[in-house]
Amino acid sequence: MKILAVEDDALTLALLVSSLGEAGHEVEQAGDGHTGLTLACGRAHDVAVIDRMLPGIDGLELVRRLRAAGVQTPVLFLTTMGGISDRVDGLEAGGDDYLVKPFAFAELLARIHALARRPPLGRVETVLHAAGIELDLVTRRVSRSGQTVDLQPREFSLLEFLMRNAGQIVTRRQLLESVWGFHFDPKTNIVETHMSRLRAKLNSNGEPDPIGTIRGAGYLLHALMA
Repeated sequence: MKILAVEDDALTLALLVSSLGEAGHEVEQAGDGHTGLTLACGRAHDVAVIDRMLPGIDGLELVRRLRAAGVQTPVLFLTTMGGISDRVDGLEAGGDDYLVKPFAFAELLARIHALARRPPLGRVETVLHAAGIELDLVTRRVSRSGQTVDLQPREFSLLEFLMRNAGQIVTRRQLLESVWGFHFDPKTNIVETHMSRLRAKLNSNGEPDPIGTIRGAGYLLHALMA
């Protein structure tokens, strides 16, 4: 079994690597959240054991980003934070199990084996491509024809929704609900304003506009550009 261990305490990490290795498992290790995120997204693992308190990005945010990117590797949180609310936070962030330190290795191993027995949900691509645009859901970087495009968070979310629906017309109502969380029309030009800014940034190098306005219907991101 291939296991990812993300733990900033050197002694605990060494124990995990050594003990899991002796149990016959291949262990990949990281001592901070950013490295753990990169490894979790870049390689397939059967289970990830992740500490809650990590430098860089903490364990909760790490798992949230994994789940947002579609990575479904089972996650066991390993932490000193054992309160009910802490456990709830861990599970709601996308964790699958929660073990409080100090722990017995036999219990850790049993929980890992239980997670590994769950039917695999598969891995989803973490990078979207359409119309010469590349959008990385993990690093939150966007580029067009190899040139970086700097977007604000709402612009990123708007482009992500368009790219997930590339080649299909999306309505203003869909954008308000999915990007802004509005289930009513705020009677403002919020969509049009952000769409204009997004277009300006995507087309800053003089390339054709990849977003079409369909009068009376909505917007369409062309899946391919000539």
